[in-house]
Amino acid sequence: MILPMAKVRVLGPRARLPEVLAVLQELGVLELVEPGPNGPVERLGLTPAQKARGRHMQRVLSDIDVCLDAFGHVPGSTRAARADRGDLARWAVLALRLRPRVEQLTETAAELAEEEALILKYRPFFTTFGRLLSQESTWERAAAYHVVIGREDGDVVSRLRDALREAVGEEFELHSERLASGEMALLILITSRVAKRVEQILRDARVQEIPVPASYQARSLAEAVPRMLERLTEVSEEMAQVRRQLAELADRHREELARARDAFRDRLAELEALPVSGATRHAFVVEGWVPEEELDRLRTRVRDHCQGMVVVEEVRLPGPELVQAPVVLRNPRILRSFESVLRLLAPPRYGSIDPTPFVAVFFPLFFGLMVGDIAYGLLMIPLVLLLRSRSRPGTTLRSISEVAVVCAASSILFGIVYGEFLGDLGRRLLGLHPVLFDREEALVPFLVVAIALGFIHVVLGLMLGMAAAWRHSRRHAAAKGATAAAIVLTMIVLLGFVGIMPKAAVLPGLILLVLCLVLLVVTEGVVGVIEILSTMSNVLSYSRLMALGTAGVMMAAVANELAAALGSLLLGIVVGLLFHTLNFVITLFSPTIHALRLHYVEFFGKFYDPGGRPYRPFARRDQQPGR
Repeated sequence: MILPMAKVRVLGPRARLPEVLAVLQELGVLELVEPGPNGPVERLGLTPAQKARGRHMQRVLSDIDVCLDAFGHVPGSTRAARADRGDLARWAVLALRLRPRVEQLTETAAELAEEEALILKYRPFFTTFGRLLSQESTWERAAAYHVVIGREDGDVVSRLRDALREAVGEEFELHSERLASGEMALLILITSRVAKRVEQILRDARVQEIPVPASYQARSLAEAVPRMLERLTEVSEEMAQVRRQLAELADRHREELARARDAFRDRLAELEALPVSGATRHAFVVEGWVPEEELDRLRTRVRDHCQGMVVVEEVRLPGPELVQAPVVLRNPRILRSFESVLRLLAPPRYGSIDPTPFVAVFFPLFFGLMVGDIAYGLLMIPLVLLLRSRSRPGTTLRSISEVAVVCAASSILFGIVYGEFLGDLGRRLLGLHPVLFDREEALVPFLVVAIALGFIHVVLGLMLGMAAAWRHSRRHAAAKGATAAAIVLTMIVLLGFVGIMPKAAVLPGLILLVLCLVLLVVTEGVVGVIEILSTMSNVLSYSRLMALGTAGVMMAAVANELAAALGSLLLGIVVGLLFHTLNFVITLFSPTIHALRLHYVEFFGKFYDPGGRPYRPFARRDQQPGR
């Protein structure tokens, strides 16, 4: 449900405004808004001293963020009380002292990582070149070119040798060796006076020259290679030392800096709340939204803390202005995780309908109907546990993991109904039998079930739309009700014609259907009649439940048949697992997407009003949603 909200006005002596803001932040239930027109009340600005304090806190937060980013994972805040001035001053000094050291270590680590990557990049080539130079060359002094030729260019070696001999005679040596990558490494030794001609030949041959890294170019190749390998060991040791120092700093200061960051953000938020407040020469006014269930607690807390010198009064607003209220969804714990489905949309408008309970029923139902395999449902569980382990309570990721648990259970349940375990493998090996129908063959019954669910879902959406519209427009509500009745009557008439329902129901159904059409024309015009056709197409869209479910079970059957036809048990298992893995991945995404589509388009389109805004109370960091 959407919690009822109340708009309140907090009034008191101007001198006590900072104290009151601290109390409101500590309580964490009031969303601040700019005060409306109220006589001589003017918006407050920040004094030069307050602006300077804000800039100081921003600098401290920058220092803290640099340190925490370098330390890696930051635990959730463990702060239990509001930090005092002494703590803030100490943390500011700590962050200022730590930042240069952390930046130095971070930069050193980056430089070492870059150097290590460079050496590793060149090592295979220069190890080979160094070996060729030391073992095969008969020249003591020569200019060297290091060349790499691709796997398919082996004949280039002979062409290159001929071109060099024609250009410089015998003033060169060419040595080659095949690398582990399949490429050919060439070492060409030449005299300095023919270097330019050789360079041109290499360009014409379009071969890749590998230069010695800049930091080693002062050395000969025979000296550079061992030094690079030696340096690689040194870099690893230096990197380990830097990481050790960073880890020591993190272990010592990470949690304290996390608390400091939250404290400074809270104080900064408190300071930034001042311009949202209003004041006269002697008094202040703060306005905001609070859940009605928290109103008494807000009044009591402010009254007790300020000894009755500050009052909290409720602002009575006309109905149209209430739509400005922020939206707080409050559902039972078992349903709360399904609120994550709504987070892909704007929140519902205040005063409208929260669809969470209906999503909690139909989303897992649709998912299980499409997947419907015991094994696939069981395979989802470790993935869900992994997702849950990587998420914090209250976050969207945690909610998704909880929704996935219900969907996995639904898939297992429908797998029992269908008698499916890795498709028809459960029937072949485990003796499973369908409880309802074999969806691989009974396509018509499966389609009937899908359309019937679509009919129920769409009509429910129309009825919710009628209830939502009743408060604002009785005419629009009547149109929604007439559309729902017309859809029901159309189904009755059609079922009567095909003999599923008594023939006697056809004529009364037609009469009532005509009356509904007349009502639609009166309330909505011709558009209302067209809406019926659109709604019928919405119902037919639920046939995708059958289509996707059938596609999944067919894919599983193909996997099993292919595995059995290979004649080798081991090969059959491997191929079957590959196909089932592919089907499982498709199963995770496709039913999810289509279940969401059926809700967003066919269901929500009938009643959902996405004009709301989320509730953002003025609160400490550790009290804010998602933390």
